[in-house]
Amino acid sequence: MEEEPIAKSLTTNLFNKYIHYTIVPREPPRLRTGGLDRTDGDYEDEYSCNPPALCMIIVSLIEVIFFTWDVIKLKTTESIQGPMASMFIYNPHRRREAWRFLTYMFVHVGRTHLIVNLIVQLLLGVPLEMVHRGWRVVLIYLSGVLAGSLATSVTDSSVYLAGASGGVYALITAHVATIIINWSEMEFAIYQLLVFTFLIFFDFGSSIYNRYFVDVDNQIGYTAHLAGAIAGLLVGVYTLRNLNVRPWEKKLCWSCFVIYVLLIGSGVMWNVIFPEYFSKEHF
Repeated sequence: MEEEPIAKSLTTNLFNKYIHYTIVPREPPRLRTGGLDRTDGDYEDEYSCNPPALCMIIVSLIEVIFFTWDVIKLKTTESIQGPMASMFIYNPHRRREAWRFLTYMFVHVGRTHLIVNLIVQLLLGVPLEMVHRGWRVVLIYLSGVLAGSLATSVTDSSVYLAGASGGVYALITAHVATIIINWSEMEFAIYQLLVFTFLIFFDFGSSIYNRYFVDVDNQIGYTAHLAGAIAGLLVGVYTLRNLNVRPWEKKLCWSCFVIYVLLIGSGVMWNVIFPEYFSKEHF
């Protein structure tokens, strides 16, 4: 009878430690005076399950529903020919259907593709929500998805896109953004930065290798990974909560915002104004 509470307590303790060391910066000593905490902007006070962190869970459920519907229709888990995939995948031949630049995140190529993305986005997204609130995390996620499809349409115009990798990469670099804007407040900041940097370069390198050196039928849109990572960093620096805003950080935030808007605007304008860049079959 006692094993269940112990297991629950251990799980809660491990999760709290994960949150504390990867998401929640410690409060700088200068903000503590007279034995009292100044809680203005204190992330510790913001780390909460109320309201519950549901945004990334809801996004994940939609992805599971889309995948399950196609599996039921096709009776296979390794195809993107189902009705949901056909309607929502990013198809370079149907760029006029603008919703595809975002909705491809709901479509996955096989069970492994779906499971990996679900694990990563929940593991990274839910803790971010508990500190920064869901709307910020969803904004970062969607910014990565949009950046991924726009960048691919311009630089790799024959590639189809399926999956939430752009959004997942945005969540990864959102953690990097948290480290940057709270460097002096984060515990083990340098080690966290090294870990996330390694993960990004390892996966990005693997994607390039699989695209050009492995004989497979499907093309991997590695450009979407890189663009999603850049978007997550830029939007994360501007959007995520900052414990102790310094003058240079304000300039950095606005610079990141302007750069992101210019990049996204350039991608949109390229698709709209220069149709001759694409062959007729791509439009």
